[in-house]
Amino acid sequence: MPTDSPATVVELDVQDNGVAVVRIRRPEVKNALNTQVREQLAEHFRGLSRRSDVRAIVLTGGEQFFVAGADIKEFASASPIDMYRRHTEYLWEAISRCPKPVIAAVNGFALGGGCELAMHCDMIVAGESARFGQPEVKLGLMPGAGGTQRLIRAVGKFQAMRIALTGCMVKASEALAIGMISEMVPDDQTIPRALELAAHIAALPPLAVEQIKEVMLAGADLPLESALVLERKAFQLLFDSADQKEGAAAFFEKRAPQYRGE
Repeated sequence: MPTDSPATVVELDVQDNGVAVVRIRRPEVKNALNTQVREQLAEHFRGLSRRSDVRAIVLTGGEQFFVAGADIKEFASASPIDMYRRHTEYLWEAISRCPKPVIAAVNGFALGGGCELAMHCDMIVAGESARFGQPEVKLGLMPGAGGTQRLIRAVGKFQAMRIALTGCMVKASEALAIGMISEMVPDDQTIPRALELAAHIAALPPLAVEQIKEVMLAGADLPLESALVLERKAFQLLFDSADQKEGAAAFFEKRAPQYRGE
């Protein structure tokens, strides 16, 4: 007897310009992260990582809110072993290890797991009404999906401590000032601006784009000299790509380059 398929709570739209849009859609709970959302996000990102026709990704929760937090009902009475067995880190890794640039388009709340989800991305475009925060401490918990570690790397010790220890909400304007987001725009321009950035990146040579992302992320946790070696080797490797030759030829011939990811 056939069983009903799980409801679609994460939608995927791949556009002709090489941009994929991943949208969380649980409006009744302000897109709260539950197991179903995490699994569908992971499935989409694993698939997008392998698609040659996708060169940049926009992740959003829509026009009203990004992700208000984790679904508390799923863990309110859980035991440590329950939480261990869920191995949600494997689901998050599908996003953090995606080789394509990922841009978060954030309107409304990005709290707890929502803030952590945004910080898994490479750029964050936020609407003026966006609010970020790690309020787990108010539930007797702490961030558990990279919130402490990604936050301190993004904004430094003193701002990260303030945000995580007080559970305060950070307005978009403040988030921009402390380096927590990339850009702030009017609310109705959040998704269009993220799509514009993604389209711009998608038109660039994908091998170079992927190498830039890989080296920047890997090198950030290495000693400077080791990171410089990594950068230098990746730089040298790109001279074997057809796109590098095409870029140089287009520059001298004063024409638009045609990049194929080769």
